Amino acid sequence: MMNNKQMGFYMRKFILFYIAIMLSFAPLSTYAEGKRSHKHKAHISKKHKVSSKKRHHKLVSHKNKAVYAQAYDGSAPLQLASSKVLVVNQLTGEKLFEKNTNQPTPIASVTKLMTAMVMLDAHLPMDEVLAISNQDVDYLKGTHSRLSVGTELTRGELLQLALMSSENRAASALGRNYPGGMNAFLTAMNRKAAALGMNATQFYDATGLDSSNVSTAEDLAKMVNAAYHYPEIRQVSTAPSQEITLHGGANNFVNTNALVRRGDWVIGLSKTGFINEAGRCLVMQAEISGQPMIIVLLNSVGKMSRIGDANRIRKWIEHNQMASLDARVNG
Repeated sequence: MMNNKQMGFYMRKFILFYIAIMLSFAPLSTYAEGKRSHKHKAHISKKHKVSSKKRHHKLVSHKNKAVYAQAYDGSAPLQLASSKVLVVNQLTGEKLFEKNTNQPTPIASVTKLMTAMVMLDAHLPMDEVLAISNQDVDYLKGTHSRLSVGTELTRGELLQLALMSSENRAASALGRNYPGGMNAFLTAMNRKAAALGMNATQFYDATGLDSSNVSTAEDLAKMVNAAYHYPEIRQVSTAPSQEITLHGGANNFVNTNALVRRGDWVIGLSKTGFINEAGRCLVMQAEISGQPMIIVLLNSVGKMSRIGDANRIRKWIEHNQMASLDARVNG
């Protein structure tokens, strides 16, 4: 048996050996941890660089589009975001620009121009008070409206809200209160379209929320030309805004066409439209270079692209008009 002195000796040696082993593993652990940390930082750095690159690309892309829209002077060929376009001289019938003009497509709230014409053709009292009902609520798309069920407005006020602010419940109420009800109204809409030679057009509702409401750029140019001959449509569709009293309080409604609100265009008629199936739509009658033009822009993807397209069209017409005038003068 070992005495206490020998046991103490061996214990001290064991402790020293254990400490030496632990110290030898410490650098390896530190190295491994450092390697993992470096790899993690490198991954974050790479991810950040890729993310920053994407953000930079998006910013440059948007910036380039904005610069192009502002810098375009009309001298270059037209490049438009709308997939279906028609520009017609209303006076001569000359087509200045056309793109996929005979392809049927959903037309969204551009429908409301036909709604307005059919209602006005019936010569109903414009001061008659009509109420918004549950039948006017949009259960198809779930769109919002400030016209709650029970709201009472005159037929004239409903017409203004339907055309100026594209109020779906207003348009529905106009159709529902037509003699014979909504079915008779839809029949009259399609009959009117046929009478105008809109052979590729079909209406299934008075608002345009139903994507089965389809037409072509060619047909819509005919509809815009016909709607322009209604003074009431010209007046309300080009009002920048209107204050309407709802339930005892004043509510300001604005025009859905930013070009009307901006005031630097001479616009005689305007109607916008949007549902996912139709994209962004805009139809107008406007004076450009002293000439009445009908502009139809359909299925434009970006939120402001139809406005950019309209501005480019105006610059293009103005440039070519000036070039033509210079050629005649110098010739």
